[in-house]
Amino acid sequence: MLELLSPAGDYECLEAAVNFGCNAVYIGGKSYGMRAAAKNFDFEQMKKAVDFAHSHGVKVYLTCNTLPSNDEIDAFPDFIKNASLTGIDAAIVCDLGVMSLIKKYAPDLDIHMSTQVGVVNYAAANELYKMGAKRIVLSREMGIDEIRRMRDNIPDDMDIEAFVHGAMCVSFSGRCLLSAYMTGRNANKGECAQPCRWKYNLVEETRPGQYFPIYEEDGGSYILNAKDMCMIEHLDKLADAGVTSFKIEGRAKSAYYVATVTNAYSIALQCAADKKPVPQWVKDEVFCVSHRDYCTGFYFGAYDPKQVYESSGYVRSRDFVGIVDGSENGMVLITQRNYFTSDDELEVLSPHCEPVKFCIKHLYNSNGEEIKIANKAAERLKAVCEREFPKNSIIRRVCAETK
Repeated sequence: MLELLSPAGDYECLEAAVNFGCNAVYIGGKSYGMRAAAKNFDFEQMKKAVDFAHSHGVKVYLTCNTLPSNDEIDAFPDFIKNASLTGIDAAIVCDLGVMSLIKKYAPDLDIHMSTQVGVVNYAAANELYKMGAKRIVLSREMGIDEIRRMRDNIPDDMDIEAFVHGAMCVSFSGRCLLSAYMTGRNANKGECAQPCRWKYNLVEETRPGQYFPIYEEDGGSYILNAKDMCMIEHLDKLADAGVTSFKIEGRAKSAYYVATVTNAYSIALQCAADKKPVPQWVKDEVFCVSHRDYCTGFYFGAYDPKQVYESSGYVRSRDFVGIVDGSENGMVLITQRNYFTSDDELEVLSPHCEPVKFCIKHLYNSNGEEIKIANKAAERLKAVCEREFPKNSIIRRVCAETK
């Protein structure tokens, strides 16, 4: 069975991932995870998350993929013992010391080797299998032909996981010292300041204060700024090469991002399994969330341009404005998240469905007053509409520039 693996930086994101079609989620604890800026989960929250996911048949993998110092490694046995008691299904690691401690203190946990291990050949995969790894998360620098060759030369019961969507690090498999060097924030401990996204110019040492653009345009150049990955049209090729788990990047992203991208890839992955073409509306969905220019990474060779030189900003075609709480008496119940008006071009994205237009006849605030403008975050609203929508559906506004 092919697995769709979605990110969850907090409980809301986890619910979104589960509701919109993932088979597994990966989360971080309060320590040892590579996304220190995410809210993450303490052990009580982790137990709640695991119980919710398991009740829907979804697995939970815990990121333990930092490179701990000697002081940090001392506390890891207690951390992993407490984490394993929550019922997590696997731990994602990149440090061999962490791996050995998991085998000792949480021996029932499956071990997944992080992309930051940098596995690019079957010999490395086989050695990790002998050491107890159930799965390898491939280096993002591998091409499809190389994945196929690896699949043919590793044990049948060793899973291959590969990234299919999201932000990419300019450094090899994410192993970078640039952030630590420039800001003191160590990327290998989950604290990356993303200096690769900054704008750079050249300065000649005898001309201090004079900055020269690296290419012949105004504004300098974002020479290290990698494009985002998008493989939604090529999941069948990855599956044919032997990939069994398809991973979406984004533990620092919003629940809207998680829901939208998970929904699209869930449908696309089913199309790959059924050997059917991916519908155009599914391919369009990945442009509805904030993203940089898309590319296919290294899967088809090294000639696809991988950098965005002009800007490090994001673009999107939709704005997230609310969540459907349910329906009653011809009313759609809404929790507002962002500004919108009843005259905006709105649409609703429900789990496993194509988005549909949301035509509001009348809109009422929490005091029962009819309004045209919704501008209070988290206010409970009611909208008169000719149809009902499932609970947890996403309401979004079509951005003016995309009309």
